[in-house]
Amino acid sequence: MSEKWKEEKWAEDFWYRGKATRRRIVGWGGGAIGALMLVPAPWREAFGAAKPYKIGSEQPLSGPGAAGGKTALVGLQMAADRINKNGGINGRPVELDVVDDQSSPAVARQKTEKMVQEDEIDAHVGGFLSNICLACMPVWEDAKIVNMISVCLDTTLTTTHCNRVSFRVHDYAPSQAVAFGPLLVKTGKKWHIAYSDYSWGQSTRDAYAAEIKKNGGEVVGTTGIPLGTADMTPFLSKISGDFDGLFGIFFGKDGVTIANQAYDLGLTKKYKWAGDGAICESTNMPAIGNKINGFIGINRYIPVFQGPLNTPYLHAFFNEAKARLAKVDPSGPMPDRYVQSNYEALNALKQAMEASKFDSRGDTPKLIDALEGMEMKEGYDFPQGDKTLRKADHQAFLRQFLFEIENMNYKLLETVPKDKTLVPPACTFSA
Repeated sequence: MSEKWKEEKWAEDFWYRGKATRRRIVGWGGGAIGALMLVPAPWREAFGAAKPYKIGSEQPLSGPGAAGGKTALVGLQMAADRINKNGGINGRPVELDVVDDQSSPAVARQKTEKMVQEDEIDAHVGGFLSNICLACMPVWEDAKIVNMISVCLDTTLTTTHCNRVSFRVHDYAPSQAVAFGPLLVKTGKKWHIAYSDYSWGQSTRDAYAAEIKKNGGEVVGTTGIPLGTADMTPFLSKISGDFDGLFGIFFGKDGVTIANQAYDLGLTKKYKWAGDGAICESTNMPAIGNKINGFIGINRYIPVFQGPLNTPYLHAFFNEAKARLAKVDPSGPMPDRYVQSNYEALNALKQAMEASKFDSRGDTPKLIDALEGMEMKEGYDFPQGDKTLRKADHQAFLRQFLFEIENMNYKLLETVPKDKTLVPPACTFSA
């Protein structure tokens, strides 16, 4: 199966092609123009004949998830470049093997199986759409290859569908809901939840409904909207009644659509407006404009330097990510959580590979042992903050940021420590 995305303009200067000396950076697609940087890759000569670690990454580079998938690659490439510049892993370079899942579970299964059987990857870092992550979990388990989930948020990935080889080094809906629930109920007692009607949206809906109720609130209704719906007005126009707030669970283009159309219908003026921070990721803000003002959200990363976020690590991460994004998108978007989580997922894998002295797939059991219970400390590898990768379910816990949008800018309301986001594990690994 050919990777057509490699021939597209946005992909220029990103993917590594054999012994080519041109460094490739990710673009946006659509109207964005990828910049061709004739920059040699000095690390190739520095490593000599050392065999590279081949790290696979399945991402949606076309279809409904494409905008986020391309952003995710920026973070992945940032980490790979930094690792190689600083001596690699165990003295060996990292080489990325990226495939486009086309936002399709069936395509993803085919291409991940190819990465395992033909490309012989050593480990996997990726996964964006939750239904695709779920479809590919058995591939990694059967092949006994460590799978570092870098974006997917579906709750079941580390609960009912958990397995020994898969790890999520970022948050999930239950921990977000625990962090956000008290503020939501303080803002309004009665909520209506509108959500993206697929695995992530459904499991996130359930997590917030439970937490709102636990904090003394009530969910008076829910509205599911199919992924990729361009006109949401037939769904949104049916939302009415006596309640306090509208809570949205959407991302990417759907986040832009819900923000614009809910505003145009007057819903975000009539009700308190809150939701998952993916609705107003920095990359979505230009397409939403001031219609998002007043939105209250939660996210693991926001591109501001307020309070505890004013660190040299976040400044360094922001500056490099923004410079890379600016070369491929003239609007100069700020980094988002997809850049952050892919960057940190590869760094987490590096930490565990070094600790376990990982050599190849045969060392997967040792790599799993190193990852289980691993602590990640705030720094240049993990600018978002400290993290604990729980042994019981391979779920990470990390600090969360509650914010409000004022004049199209993020205003930090509260930083919730990672220890305040804990929920009991709900995972039983198969024998």
